[in-house]
Amino acid sequence: MPDEPIAAGLHDATQRLVREVDGLTPEAWSGPSLLPGWTRAHVVAHLTLNAEALAGALAGVVQAEPTPMYASQGARDADIEELAGQDPTELRDRLLASTTLFADALAAVPEDLWTTRIERTRGSERTFTAHAVPGMRWREVEIHAADLAASYTHADWPTEFAVHLVRAMTKRPDGVPGLVARATDVDQTWKFGDGGPVVSGTAADLGWWLTGRGAGEGLTSDSGELPRMGAW
Repeated sequence: MPDEPIAAGLHDATQRLVREVDGLTPEAWSGPSLLPGWTRAHVVAHLTLNAEALAGALAGVVQAEPTPMYASQGARDADIEELAGQDPTELRDRLLASTTLFADALAAVPEDLWTTRIERTRGSERTFTAHAVPGMRWREVEIHAADLAASYTHADWPTEFAVHLVRAMTKRPDGVPGLVARATDVDQTWKFGDGGPVVSGTAADLGWWLTGRGAGEGLTSDSGELPRMGAW
């Protein structure tokens, strides 16, 4: 079963996301998000389709019918583009429906199937266990809620999520050079790769930067220079 703190964090984050989306004015949907080339509608479309894709994959686990998240990367991108062009009211309703669909799919997974592996795209080497899904979704919701560039920012992340994110980034296969991240607000450190300069700041500022966002505002490095971070 999902880790309790992650499940609780995801539940609260989903509620905040829905409130954030409900607060968007009709004009705001077509405004730029923090993600290059994406409007706020693109971000909401991505979050909607991500929930639907994970729900479908989990249903495949339960039914013993292996189902990848996405048919292909190209199909994923095209679906986001298409959904982002829908009327904001329809897109908001579909987001809400997708959160319920995902929650129901998660609740339906029996204890003995949490170790089942799921493909991101069919035939891909990128796989993950069903047990990893709640954490994956939590990161998607919290990070992209901030990407909406509305009222919610990474500075609003709960400390528990910020710590979870930095810890998760230590397993990122690429894009993070060797370094040591030191969270000054929780007095924790994490080693990336073979280590390197010590980068210090709050867990939220570290997490935001480690996902390739911002220019490292609020962070310091004992080398005098912040390593360059790839996009996530």
